[in-house]
Amino acid sequence: MTDPTTERTISEWSERLTQALQILDLKIDHGMLLELAERSSKTVVQEAGPISTFVVGYAAGLAATSGEKEANAAVKTAANTAMLVVEAEEAAHAPADAGWTETAQ
Repeated sequence: MTDPTTERTISEWSERLTQALQILDLKIDHGMLLELAERSSKTVVQEAGPISTFVVGYAAGLAATSGEKEANAAVKTAANTAMLVVEAEEAAHAPADAGWTETAQ
């Protein structure tokens, strides 16, 4: 997300959402969430991106409300875990070291 107009729009939207949902102490790492959504969409199917970010938010909410972690740390932990799952999925679909010679293609 390099376009300053897009960054400003996303930041303003996030602020409105967090205020409406009364999550006032949350600092959103837009880049991290957008990367997770993009990589999930490319690796699995397009719809996996928004689902991945939703699941990260849900997991972070559970961790934060249980007192296990502070909200921002909970989001970071959940997002990092989700990214590891995406990376494993990417690796499972990558060509073998010798290229595609060991596959049926």
